[in-house]
Amino acid sequence: MTEQALSFPPAMYGEAVADSPEETAVLRAIQGVDAGLVTYRIAQDRMGAALVFAPEVPLREAMAMLPLCGVGFQNALGALAPPEVAVHLDWDGRLRVNGALAGGMRAFAATDDPDVVPDWLVVSWSLDLLPMSDDTGLNPDRTALFVEGCADVEPAMLVEAWARHTLAWIARWEDAGNKGLNAEWRGLVHGMGETVTRGDTSGTFLGVDEHFGMLLRTGDDTRLIPLTDLLEDTP
Repeated sequence: MTEQALSFPPAMYGEAVADSPEETAVLRAIQGVDAGLVTYRIAQDRMGAALVFAPEVPLREAMAMLPLCGVGFQNALGALAPPEVAVHLDWDGRLRVNGALAGGMRAFAATDDPDVVPDWLVVSWSLDLLPMSDDTGLNPDRTALFVEGCADVEPAMLVEAWARHTLAWIARWEDAGNKGLNAEWRGLVHGMGETVTRGDTSGTFLGVDEHFGMLLRTGDDTRLIPLTDLLEDTP
C-alpha cells in the first residue's frame, strides 16, 4: 500500500511517514511541533498512527490520553467493521479483535514525573492487517484485522476515523474529566475481574482508580499500579 494524504478534523493535521509513526511523532514533539500532529504509516501487513499532545495538566492526569485514544480506536474500528466483530482494550494498551491480540498502544512523554506537566505527550497505536505467520494456528491468541471479517475495512479510513473519534473524546474529557471516559472504557476493557499478571505480580484485576491506575488484588492486599508505569523510554 502506498501512503496517501488523509483528511483530519480541525485542530489535527497529518504526516505520512516511511518508518515508525511513534518515533517520528516523538522527534517532532521534541523539536516543538504544535499539538495535533498525527503521524501515520500504512503498509501491506501492518499500520499505525501517533498523536502529539501538549498537556496542560500533570502527567498523572494527562496519561488519561492513553485509554482515551484506545476508546477512540475502538469507536472508529467498531463503526467501520461488521457488527459481529468485537473490539476490546487491555488495561496496558493492547488491542483485541474478537478476543485475540491484533495490536497495541504506546505512550511517551517529556517527563516520567507524575506531578510535572510534560512539555509533550505522544500516544501511538499499531495494528496487524495480515498474520505475522502463514500458520494462523501457531498462536491462537494473536490475530490480524483482515482475517477477522474486516477485509473491507479501508486502513486510511480507519486512521481518519480514529482521529475524529479521538478528538470528540478529547472535547468530552476537557468538559467533564474522566467520568464519562471511564464509563465508556469500562465497557470495553478486557480481563476485568480475572487473574492478570503485571511484572512479577499476579492478582485479580478489580478495576481502576480515578486516574486509570490498575487495582490488583493479591491475597488480602490491593495494589495500585499507576498508568504512568506504562510510559516507555523515548525511542
